[in-house]
Amino acid sequence: MTTEKPMHRISRKRVAAGVLGAVLLAGLATGAGRSVAQTPPTQRNGLVCTTGTGTTPTFNLETKTGYINLPDGNTAFMWGYNEVGKPFQHPGPVLCVNQGDTVTVNLHNNLAAPVSIMFPGQDSVTANGAPAQPQFDSAGKATSLTNTANASGGNVTYSFVAGNPGTYIYESGTDAQTQVRMGLFGALIVRPTQGALFAYNRPDSQFTSGEEFLVLLSEIDPYQHQAAEAGQPFDITTYHPRYWLINGRGFPDSVADNFASFLPSQPYGALAHIHPWDPTTHPQPGLARYINVGTEDYPMHPHGNNGSLIGRDGKPLEGPGGQDLSMEKFSFNIGPSQTWDVLFKWYDAEHYTAAGNPVPVTVPNVANQVFGMFYSGSPYLGTTGTLPPGASTLNQCGEFYIIAHNHALYQITSWGVNMTGPITYMRVDPPLPNNCPA
Repeated sequence: MTTEKPMHRISRKRVAAGVLGAVLLAGLATGAGRSVAQTPPTQRNGLVCTTGTGTTPTFNLETKTGYINLPDGNTAFMWGYNEVGKPFQHPGPVLCVNQGDTVTVNLHNNLAAPVSIMFPGQDSVTANGAPAQPQFDSAGKATSLTNTANASGGNVTYSFVAGNPGTYIYESGTDAQTQVRMGLFGALIVRPTQGALFAYNRPDSQFTSGEEFLVLLSEIDPYQHQAAEAGQPFDITTYHPRYWLINGRGFPDSVADNFASFLPSQPYGALAHIHPWDPTTHPQPGLARYINVGTEDYPMHPHGNNGSLIGRDGKPLEGPGGQDLSMEKFSFNIGPSQTWDVLFKWYDAEHYTAAGNPVPVTVPNVANQVFGMFYSGSPYLGTTGTLPPGASTLNQCGEFYIIAHNHALYQITSWGVNMTGPITYMRVDPPLPNNCPA
């Protein structure tokens, strides 16, 4: 096998040079230039839902092919589920429904192979009005885990009642080692009867409005995608990921806004944008919905910000009588096909919300310091300081930035380019009211 990259080759130096600054500036500082290919959401950051109507929501999806941008300058050929009549996107739309809804998903297949959709965690799924069933060929060999839409124009209608709240995957059940890895997957969110700002039907699962985030982790073997684009077979025994993504993007693209104009096929950002937790003025935490559609464990670690794992695979962590079995975690080691629901919050443990609390170390002189692109010039939240001549910053209002990344360090690369892949940040704005841009 050749070691040359099978896609368009562009110098890796762009990641370490202008692209990093340009991407972050566009995504964090200006928020301008939304994608013309997608309808921008009302929020720049956080979970973007695709919803239906009433208690019988219907989603019309079709399979499409397209391309996504990768952090080392390459592109990847992908398959995807998309809303009918809308441009290609990766990953598929986040379908949000309510517990008890009767959900209908109409699938139209444009690919040259039969495809399907599985809904793990949903009971009594029907296909074209009958119970969904595995499919077999004339020799009795299983060809799909569920009913398919025929190649090149076939249709199938799935339906189910969303019985339990939580975070779920939807994905192809046909030749999954090809179709899921090529991009036929998305997230399904079932909101509980307790209310839209609860993860489960438990009072202690409440989270802050606007602080709900998707962390969808995936991987790419570019040789498999090259083979699919060329219509050639791929030896699955040689499968070896070389790219790892978060919400369909790699860092630094991951921290750009939802629907950033320079990522027209990758609508979902991964920046967690929150305000400090306060028992009186901001009493609820944020919610992160972790999903792994890859083949490896992904140990995601939000630096200095442990979270409370409250549910897995659409089931709250509770014992008999509703006993709370949630647990605080330093890192979230999410296995293949798992979903984790995690409550998190940031509070000012060191009291650096205002000047007057001196940093308890001797600060080196300017000649011995390196100023990061997010530094405000001050260690205090909500305060900006004077930067030395020649220094620039993407900081807007004295906010803090705390990195979160995959702790399997080989997975935060893009074909050998370090510090890419599943990396993002948590942005902590000063308490409201503040002077931060909307």
